[in-house]
This record gives sequence, structure tokens and C-alpha cells, in this order.
Amino acid sequence: MSQHAFFILSSYAVTALVVLGLILRAVVDHRAQAKALAELEARGIGRRSRRG
Repeated sequence: MSQHAFFILSSYAVTALVVLGLILRAVVDHRAQAKALAELEARGIGRRSRRG
């Protein structure tokens, strides 16, 4: 491999970690928002988009 192989491979690794972190953050946030919405709906507070 070339003399820049370590830099290239480490760049890919860091990029993969960042992308995985962003995906994980989105999943965790989605679950939190879904839970909060379910709690509000259980208390009788509905979404405006369902009114019609």
C-alpha cells in the first residue's frame, strides 16, 4: 500500500464512526419523541393534524 494508507484508512474509520453516531442519535431521538407523543395522547392531548 502507499505511504498514505494509514491516513486514508483512519479517515474512513472516523467518517464511519461519525455517521453511525448520527444514526444512533436519530434513532434515540425518534424513540424519545414517540414516547413523549404517546404520553400526551394518553392524557387526551391530540395532534392538530388529526383534527379535521
